[in-house]
Amino acid sequence: MLTRLIVFLVEVCCRFAWLTVLGFLALSGLSAEYARTHFALSTDSSQLISTRLAWRQRELAIDKAFPERTDLIVVVIDAASPERAEEAAAALAGALKPRAELFQFVQQPDASPLFARNGLLFLSREELAEQTEALIRAQPFLGSIAADPTLRGLAHTLSFIAQAVSAGQAELGDFTRQLQLLGDAFDAILKGQRPKLSWAEVMSGRVATQRELRRFLHVKPVLDFGALEPGATATAAIRAAAANLNIDPAHGASVRLTGPVPMADEEFATITEGAALNTALTVLSVLLLAWLALGSARIIVAVFITLLVGLIVTAAAGLSLVGTLNLISVAFAVLFIGIGIDFAIQFGVRYRTERYLCGDLRTALRSAAKEAAIPLALAAAATTAGFFSFLPTDYRGVSELGLIAGTGMGIAFLTSITLLPALLTILQPPGERREIGYRWLVPIDRLLAWLRIPLLLLTGLAVLAGLPLLARVSFDFNPLNLRSAKVESVATYLDLRHDPAAGANNIEVLAPSAKAAAELAERLRALPEVARVMTLESFIPAEQAEKLATISEAARLIAPTLSPAQLRPPPQDGESIAALRDAAQMFAQAPTADEAAGRAAQRLSSMLERLALAGAEMRADAEAQLLPPLRRSIDKVRLSLTAAPVSIDTLPTELVREWRTADGRARLQVVPKGDVNDNATLRRFAGAVLSVTPEATGSAILIQESAGTVLFAFIEAGILAFASITLILFAVLRRASDIFYTLMPLVLAGVVTLELCGLIDLKLNFANIIALPLLLGVGVAFKIYYVLAWRAGESRLLASSLTRAVFFSAMTTATAFGSLWLSSHPGTSSMGKLLSLSLLTTLIAAVVFQPILMGPPRKAKPARQGPQPPREPTKQTP
Repeated sequence: MLTRLIVFLVEVCCRFAWLTVLGFLALSGLSAEYARTHFALSTDSSQLISTRLAWRQRELAIDKAFPERTDLIVVVIDAASPERAEEAAAALAGALKPRAELFQFVQQPDASPLFARNGLLFLSREELAEQTEALIRAQPFLGSIAADPTLRGLAHTLSFIAQAVSAGQAELGDFTRQLQLLGDAFDAILKGQRPKLSWAEVMSGRVATQRELRRFLHVKPVLDFGALEPGATATAAIRAAAANLNIDPAHGASVRLTGPVPMADEEFATITEGAALNTALTVLSVLLLAWLALGSARIIVAVFITLLVGLIVTAAAGLSLVGTLNLISVAFAVLFIGIGIDFAIQFGVRYRTERYLCGDLRTALRSAAKEAAIPLALAAAATTAGFFSFLPTDYRGVSELGLIAGTGMGIAFLTSITLLPALLTILQPPGERREIGYRWLVPIDRLLAWLRIPLLLLTGLAVLAGLPLLARVSFDFNPLNLRSAKVESVATYLDLRHDPAAGANNIEVLAPSAKAAAELAERLRALPEVARVMTLESFIPAEQAEKLATISEAARLIAPTLSPAQLRPPPQDGESIAALRDAAQMFAQAPTADEAAGRAAQRLSSMLERLALAGAEMRADAEAQLLPPLRRSIDKVRLSLTAAPVSIDTLPTELVREWRTADGRARLQVVPKGDVNDNATLRRFAGAVLSVTPEATGSAILIQESAGTVLFAFIEAGILAFASITLILFAVLRRASDIFYTLMPLVLAGVVTLELCGLIDLKLNFANIIALPLLLGVGVAFKIYYVLAWRAGESRLLASSLTRAVFFSAMTTATAFGSLWLSSHPGTSSMGKLLSLSLLTTLIAAVVFQPILMGPPRKAKPARQGPQPPREPTKQTP
C-alpha cells in the first residue's frame, strides 16, 4: 500500500509538474518570510539543559534571590600601578553611571567605603602591626609631602633619605628599591612617557601583586533581546568610554570584558566567524559530488532546488516549533543538508538506473518510485526516529535539535518524492547511455564472497583487540572547553580562574535565615576540601577592639603630620629648580658600600639634575603626573587611620543586598581548597559540600551535574533510538535475521567509532556526543538500502548502482559535517569531527562489512537488460 501511495504521488506530481513546482515555490517563499521575521538565536549555554531538574531549580532560585549577580559585564582593569588602576576604574565608573539607558547599575567592588575606611581591620594582628610600623617609619616622608604637596616638596622629601644616610642614621641599601622606582619614573617623564610609579610600592618597598594592579567594575546592562548579540550596544559603549578616557596600554592601563553577557555575545560571533566561506566551500563541494553521482546538470539543479526548498520549509517549521534556536539546534541546517540530500541522491540514482533500463523519462520516474518507495520511506522513518529519540531527554539543546531535524527528515523525504520528480519532468534530463553501477567492482564482490568467513573472523578479532581503547575514552564535562579561548571574554575568564579571589569555581548555598547560614558555615568549614566559607558575617572583622587600639596609637603618632594646620604656599619655578638640584647633589654625595644602591642613587641624582635643567613645562608635567597619585595615597592613609567598629548595622546597603534577601534568606559562598582548575579536586569538593547541604549550587556543582544530565540524556536517547528503529525494522522486514543484518553493522560502527576516539584522544563533550545516537538514525538508512536490495536478490552489491548512491550520499554528508569541523567554534568543530568519524565507520560497515555479513541472497534477482542499440539494416543481394 505504501509503495502504491508513493507511486501515485510521483505520477500526480509528474502530471501536474508546473503546478507542483509553483506550489512548492510559494510555500518556500512564505516559509522564508516567516523564518526572516521570526528568527531568534539564544547564545546562553545555561539554557541548553531543562530548568525542571532539581539542580537547575536551585541555580534559578539563587539567581532570582540575588538578581544583581546575573547578566553581568565584568570589566577588568589592569594597570602598571595600583594608583593608575584605581584612577582608571573610578573614571570609567563615573562615565558609565549616568547612562541609565544602557546600564541598570555600575558597581566598584574594590571602592567600597567599608574597605576604604576600615581596611586595616581586616588584616591579621601581625599584618596590622607590620603595616602601622611601616607608616610610622614613613612619617617624615608623609608629613613633608602633606605640608608641601608640590614638586618642591617631593624634592625636599627625597633629600631626607640622603640626609639620613649622610648622618649615619640609615643605610642607603635599605632604599635601593625606592631609588630605582623613582629613577625609572623621572626617566619616563623626561622621555615624554607616562611613568609607571606606584607610591604604595615606594612606601612599602615591596613589589605590587597582580591583584593590587587590578580593579573590577560590575556592570548590569540593559539587554536588547531582539538583537543576535543582546549586550553588543552596552559593551561597545564601555569600550568607547575607555578609549575616550585614555584607558589603554599607551597610558598605563588596559580594559578587558568578561562575564555572562560578553561571553554569550562573543560565542555567537565565534559561531558565525567564517560561516560564509565555510558555507560557500560546502556548497561547491556538494555540487562536485552531486555531479559525480548524478552526471547531469539538470538532475543536479533539480536536486538542489529540492534541497533548498526543504531547508527553507524546515527552518520555518523549526522556528514555529521551538521559537528560539540554541547553540546546538542551529546546526539543523548542516544536518539537513548532509542527511536530507541522501533521499534526493538515492531517488536520483535510482531514476538514472531506470532511465538506462527503459529509456522513457516518465516511465523511469514511475519505476524509480516503485523501487525506492520502501527503502526511502523506511530510511526516512528510521532517521526521524533517531532524531526524535532526543525529545524526552532533559538536554534541551539536542532535544530541540532532534525535533527540528526529525521534522526536517520528513520534509526532505516528501520533497524527494514530490518536488524532485516534478522538476525532473520539467527539466527533461537526457537519457542514460551507460550503466550506472560500478561494473569494475564485480571481482571485488566475488572476492568478498569467497573470503566471507575469514573476513568476518578478522573483523571480529580486530574489534575485540581494540576494546581496551574504550578505557581511554573520556568525557570533557567542562563547558568552557566548548568556547574559543581566543576571544577576549573567555581568555579573561580563564585568566581570572587562576586567581582564587575571583571565585570562578566556588559553590553557593541559599540558607533560609542568617542563623541557619551561620550553623551551616561552621559545618562546611570543617570539611578538608573547603578553604573558607564566606557569609555576610565574614565582613565583620575579628578582634576589633585590639586592632582599633593599634590603629588609634598609630593615628596619635601619624595623624597630626598627615593633616598639617597650614600648607606651604605654591612654589615659584625657581624654588622647584633649587630643591631638585639640592636633592640631586645630596644623592650624588651619599656614602654607601652597596654597589646597587650607589648606582640607583647616582641615576636618580642625574634624573633630578636633568629635570632641573629642563623647561618649566617638563617640571609642570612631572608635578601633574607624580603628585596627584601621591596626594590620593596620603588621603587613603589618613582615612584608614579613622577606622571605626564594624557591625551588621553599619555595613553598606549594597553589600548587604549581595548576601541577604529582604525576607531574611542568606547566601553562603564556599571556596575550594587546592587547585581550583583540577577536575578531580572539583569533583571531591562538590561531593563533600553536597553531602553536607544538598541545596548547594554554583559553578563547581553545575559542571558536575550538567555532565551527568548530558550523559544520561544520551544513554536515554540511544536506548530509545535503538528500540524505535528496531520496531520500525520489524514492522517492515518481519525477519529477525534481516533486522540483525541491519543493526549489527551499526553496533560495530559505534564500537569502532569509540575505539578510534580513544586512539586519537578525541574527547566526548556536550556538543559532539550527539554523533553517537545520531549514528543510529543516519547509519540505519545505508543498512536498510543494502538489506532491501539483498532481499530483492541483488548479489553484486558493490557493483550495483546502490553503492554509487550510498557512497556519494555519504560523501555529501561528510562534506556538510566537515564544514562543522572547520568552524572557529571549538564545540561546533568537535561535533564535526565526531560526526565525520562516525560517518566514515558507518559507511565502511555498510559498504564492506554488511555484504560480507549477509552472504549470498536467498533468491536470485531477475536479470534486467538495458536498451539495445539499433541494429544495422541487412543489405539485400541483387
